[in-house]
Amino acid sequence: MRDKKGNRWRRFLKILFGIILFIVILFLIFRETVIINPPKIDDKNLTELQRHKVSNDYFRIGENFLKQDDSGLWEMYVTGHPFKRGVINGKLSKELIHYQEEAFIKMIKELIPNEFYLNFLKYFIAWFDRDLDDYVPLEYQKEIYGISMNASPDFDFIGTGYQRMLNYHAAHDIGHAMQNMNFVACTSFGVWDEFSADSSLLIGRNFDFYSGDDFAKNKIVEFVRPANGYEFAFITWGGFIGVVSGMNMQGLTVTLNAAKSDIPAKAKTPVSIVGRAILQYAKNIDEAFEIAKKYETFVSETFLIGSANDGYAAIIEKSLDTTVLFRLNKHYIIATNHFQDKAFAKTKLNIENRENGTSVYRYERVDELINDYGKLNYLKAAALLRNQKGLRNRDIGMTNEKVINQLIAHHSVIFKPEQRLMWVSTQPFQLGKFVCYDLNKVFADNANAGKADFTVDTLMIPADKFLFSDKYNDFLFYKSFVEKTKRDNFDGITESDLEKFIASNPEFYYTYEKAGDYYHFIKDDNKSVEYYNFALQKEVSSKAEREKILKKIADIKNK
Repeated sequence: MRDKKGNRWRRFLKILFGIILFIVILFLIFRETVIINPPKIDDKNLTELQRHKVSNDYFRIGENFLKQDDSGLWEMYVTGHPFKRGVINGKLSKELIHYQEEAFIKMIKELIPNEFYLNFLKYFIAWFDRDLDDYVPLEYQKEIYGISMNASPDFDFIGTGYQRMLNYHAAHDIGHAMQNMNFVACTSFGVWDEFSADSSLLIGRNFDFYSGDDFAKNKIVEFVRPANGYEFAFITWGGFIGVVSGMNMQGLTVTLNAAKSDIPAKAKTPVSIVGRAILQYAKNIDEAFEIAKKYETFVSETFLIGSANDGYAAIIEKSLDTTVLFRLNKHYIIATNHFQDKAFAKTKLNIENRENGTSVYRYERVDELINDYGKLNYLKAAALLRNQKGLRNRDIGMTNEKVINQLIAHHSVIFKPEQRLMWVSTQPFQLGKFVCYDLNKVFADNANAGKADFTVDTLMIPADKFLFSDKYNDFLFYKSFVEKTKRDNFDGITESDLEKFIASNPEFYYTYEKAGDYYHFIKDDNKSVEYYNFALQKEVSSKAEREKILKKIADIKNK
């Protein structure tokens, strides 16, 4: 009997050992598969460069610099070959890179508070991005590697500095591809000839990428004089070399707008890297299109391209398997978040996006304003980008996804490509003043980098009057209430608090949906249904949102 028990025990230990060995082998295979090694660098002496601190908000390495202006924008100027640019960028902005990682991880933890799911997400992304370096040009790998050498070890639990910095360039694409999340719902337009005050090309855009208020606080306006390609400027954040909004010295502009995508099997080229390649190497629309066609992306995207050399703007529409150039016969063009070319007219995703989302509504609103405003100049362009009304100037509520200014923008920018001028918004959102930069000054051969003033004060756009109004205070109260009661936790909230909340944003459907959630929380279902029905009488942002409210009503009635 004792021998039989001993045999069973030994057999159990063998099986257990086999399982453990199998798991270890799987882990090692997984680890070897997902680790992305940095590119080979022959000469790493550049890592010995030292940053000179001029003041608390001004740093230099030779002619390269990072400084913060009085509006809160950081200005960075970098030169040279890819690895050099990256090393200098990383050394100059290491505190901003740390801040940005911290803000991004904080946002992810708020979205996914469960540690198990967070760990699963970490390993899933590592697997999904396992071949990401195969789709990022070597030049940009070297630049990202140079930056990563100054990445903080505080976040090594996620991955190596290089792997993190590389993956962050695909973060927008992954979130967009996996759930078509509404992190990015941007609006762009271009006008020229009779729609422009001086007939020259004028471009405007809101980059409505929201990853929490902290993420947008330290914007960088980066000026790059690369060893190869054209000098260019773009709006970015710590550690990010991809381009979502920018202009080069050929007067070519790039702005990105996400479109609805199929779910891919693996990572390919991040769209911001495609935007960067266009900005650095294209001098006209045709060249931009040829560059865009070369890359395989794993999300759909529209690239609004403005060109001083062509005198007009066009849109590159890129899905996972098709890239087309869309032009219009009229002298203005608008990009929101749906495709317009006939090549996509009958595709299921684009039809769903047009019918169910907010993109078409915002497109129509921009079209309405361009025609109402008459000839646009930079001041009218800013007014358009700041507009918070719905079609026919209806009040449909602050933060409604159907309005152009949803009060979530990471940045707003205006370009006059022929004059090489660009205006960049300051905090908060696009409400602060727009600072005007003259790229002719920035890249002049005799510019004393870091000391020359690249701005044009006489062309500064004043802050939006809304910022100083009672309505803005209402918005702040509304926003804080929504934040306080997220995940439908209304503990400590009184009916008096709710009444003040409703009064703060009375034309927005979500205000009443939230009130319905409150009454459902305190088990007053009659009032809950009443407020849900109030919500349905307002301009609901999408078909999906309307169906969500109807389901809440049905669930209560069927209880």
